Amino acid sequence: MKITVKQLGYFIAVAEAGSIAGALPGLNVSQSVVTEAIHKLEGTLGTALFARHARGMGLTHAGHQFLRHAEAVMAALDSAERSIRARPDAVQGTLNLGVGSLVTAYYLPELLARFERVFPGVTVNVTEDRRQDIEHRLIGGELDLAVMNVASYGGGAGLDRQAIETRTLIRAPWLAWLPGNHPLLGSQSVSLSQLRGERLLTLKSDELEDGTRQMLKLGGLRAAGLRTSSTEALRSLVALGLGVAVLPSLLYRPWSLEGDRLASRPITESLPPLEVGVAWRRGSPLPSVAEQFLVVVGEHARTHGSP
Repeated sequence: MKITVKQLGYFIAVAEAGSIAGALPGLNVSQSVVTEAIHKLEGTLGTALFARHARGMGLTHAGHQFLRHAEAVMAALDSAERSIRARPDAVQGTLNLGVGSLVTAYYLPELLARFERVFPGVTVNVTEDRRQDIEHRLIGGELDLAVMNVASYGGGAGLDRQAIETRTLIRAPWLAWLPGNHPLLGSQSVSLSQLRGERLLTLKSDELEDGTRQMLKLGGLRAAGLRTSSTEALRSLVALGLGVAVLPSLLYRPWSLEGDRLASRPITESLPPLEVGVAWRRGSPLPSVAEQFLVVVGEHARTHGSP
């Protein structure tokens, strides 16, 4: 007859309690069940494990030897169970994630695909909103985490650092976007002052508002009348020679949707970069699925780096 896990469990409980009656409260079975299990275990091993006496049951020499093996077996089983439960495909739950519009378009898809490949049992509810509204939802507990621009710009409102904790994933420096035949492409970099005579196009985005304001002030620039919320439209306008732009490298692509080419050059002035990061409510314990998301976004940032 083979030894069962239940027999081992009953044996260890009796050995620790010193009697069958003392072991019963933690086992939730009758005394006869434990007595029979111990009897069968001793029959299988062919030796007595306990010496019965008036005060209870004490381990024999063979019992002491077998106890070490039984505890090792139960510890190994417990470790195996914990290991399996910790497997990504065994993790279940829901993650409420807030994102900004720029993150949705240029960073979220690959990150979300990576997380859902690793944790297929987790449902991710994504809410796209304005940066300020996402902050309020985090503080209010409606969102577990958010992925958005976490940079602080001089003169801007910024995030409430006393209520929100952040971790930067990537930093995207600002670039001058120029038509493919622009004379400034002959230089390795461009100063904001060199753009003063240009038609400067700006992107309407709450995530870039503070950075754009600082860029215009630093360069003594004025934005043209055309201001769009579409990055693709702005890209097409620059490629067609209808203006230039200064935007973070995260958004840059060398071709418009129509196939027209544009180019970029670093800005010589020091502008605070766009910082895509993850944010959560300070002081509140994160759900386990949120902790797992932080691990995945950290790995994603290390493998991709700043654009």
